[in-house]
Amino acid sequence: MNFRPRPRAEPEINLIPFIDVLLVVLIFLMLSTTYSKFTELQLKLPVADAQAQRDHPKEVIVAVASDGRYSINRTPLSGRNVEAVSTALSAAAQAGKDSVVIISADAASPHQSVITVLEAARRSGLHQVTFAAQHPSQAGKP
Repeated sequence: MNFRPRPRAEPEINLIPFIDVLLVVLIFLMLSTTYSKFTELQLKLPVADAQAQRDHPKEVIVAVASDGRYSINRTPLSGRNVEAVSTALSAAAQAGKDSVVIISADAASPHQSVITVLEAARRSGLHQVTFAAQHPSQAGKP
């Protein structure tokens, strides 16, 4: 019987594989994380940083007020349905099918009012539609 104490070897902890695994997990989490916030939808429209547009005879400017009233080339419309807007757009389109419809809607206007203008432009055969916005420095001015 050998009762001599054996020399005890101290256990070594090798940290390199542990660090490698942590880096792989960190990279995986960074790549799979989305940074979009879908719960905070605070919209303040329209504002854009664009140059002021020039007046062209091919433009038909449709203004949509915050209460849903329409005005085409600064002429108020009495009706609010698609047929009335479509008829007025057809009459205001001087260049015919080449006219550009510019929708200038108030930021607080109902979404349905803008959709009504889009549908009226489609029925009138006016396929070039764009939206007007104001410069961010003028957003607070009336």
